[in-house]
Amino acid sequence: MAGGAHRRGAAAEASAGAAPGGGRDRYFDALRAFALVRVVTYHTFEWPWLGLVFPSMGVMFALAGSLMARSLERPAGRVIRSRLRRLLIPLWVFALVLVVAMAKHGWLPGADILYWVLPVGDPPGNAWGEQAWAVLWYLRTYLWFVLLSPVLLRAFRLAPLPVLLLSLVPVVVFETVWSVPDGRLGSALSDLSVFLFCWLLGFAHRDGVLDRLGPGAVIGAALPLMAVGGWWAFGHQVDGTYDLDDIPLAQALWSGGFVLLLLRFRPDFGRLARWPVADRIVKIFNARAVTVYLWHEVALMVSVPLIDLMWNVPAFEQDLPLDSQWFQFGVAWVLIAVAVALFGWVEDVAAKRAPRLLP
Repeated sequence: MAGGAHRRGAAAEASAGAAPGGGRDRYFDALRAFALVRVVTYHTFEWPWLGLVFPSMGVMFALAGSLMARSLERPAGRVIRSRLRRLLIPLWVFALVLVVAMAKHGWLPGADILYWVLPVGDPPGNAWGEQAWAVLWYLRTYLWFVLLSPVLLRAFRLAPLPVLLLSLVPVVVFETVWSVPDGRLGSALSDLSVFLFCWLLGFAHRDGVLDRLGPGAVIGAALPLMAVGGWWAFGHQVDGTYDLDDIPLAQALWSGGFVLLLLRFRPDFGRLARWPVADRIVKIFNARAVTVYLWHEVALMVSVPLIDLMWNVPAFEQDLPLDSQWFQFGVAWVLIAVAVALFGWVEDVAAKRAPRLLP
């Protein structure tokens, strides 16, 4: 399931968005960068309302779905190999570090360590490293969507609107009629069902289906989805919280309606180029999206003992807000920047580009 204290978050497509004409789509780039910032913010403060304000995971799956539909203009086998390479090589570097660290903290891996090689199921780990590895559910779900996309896209293009509507059926069934099985299979089925609609909305965006729908029709579909999703969230709270990540059906409906509006009513972000610093930051986030996602929880983990050490320095204790979550948030971003410097070049290698410190 997509919920859980440490499984919430967003990762991103490895490559930057592209406009239909072949140039950069700065709107997509900005959405992806904002989604990553929102992920780190959520994992720092765990505010349940953040999912309502901006459902990062639904947005990220929709963006990835649009890019996948565009890529499948080329032979499917070549596209899938490229996507797997861009995903798996950074994951393997992350695994090398984290698996060794968990082994040093008493973890003895079994045969299921192979899920770190090909994460068709959730990779294993121990409680010490759970905060770091639990977010890998996104990569597992993304991997399955990539593998299924040639078939999904073919079905979608046969009957776009009916297939879109039918894509909500699995999550409704799983949450109201038949529960998914326990274990890796159930987790995979649950997450795929929750975000299938958003992935297909990416197809609809790329194929121009959304643009052919009138604004009134889109609003008339999106607002009821969000209304029902919000109603379900507040009526089916888990442990007293309405956090969408803990309530799959609410996540699917709210995210679907939200994404539908984002993809249909697209502001012109071309003017972002007029602000070189902002444009540069957005570009870095997109080129290093997998690195930021993989390492952000590690940064939050490391920030705790690092801040504990700062308490031993009288000047820091006196002048810095060491007990503030906002201070931890700032420290985490510094550590994320360090991770980008140390490991970001792996994304260049995975994309068959010359490795660079920063894009």
